[in-house]
Amino acid sequence: MLKGLGDLGKMGGVIKQAMEMKGRIEELKGKLGDMHIETSVGGGMITIVMNGNMEVVSCKIDPMIIDAEDSETLEGLVAAAINSSVSKVQEMVKGKMTELTGGVDIPGMI
Repeated sequence: MLKGLGDLGKMGGVIKQAMEMKGRIEELKGKLGDMHIETSVGGGMITIVMNGNMEVVSCKIDPMIIDAEDSETLEGLVAAAINSSVSKVQEMVKGKMTELTGGVDIPGMI
């Protein structure tokens, strides 16, 4: 007799679960563009809104910080705000993926 056929049924179940997981991941990826993270630095002088696809949706700069003779301060604050936003979006996406996968880490997803 073919003793290994029982394992084929288990394999089919695993494949089905993987396909369902793939579908849920694709659905989440589609929703990430609608999820937003807002980050402010410099006491609110720079505010960045970034979506879950790591695209900058908006960048607001308080006119008080704009100084033609000190562009380095503005540049540093903008870089800090963007880096902070990227970090927060990565945390958000990781959290959503953890919820979706039940804690299973899937490399390359963020």
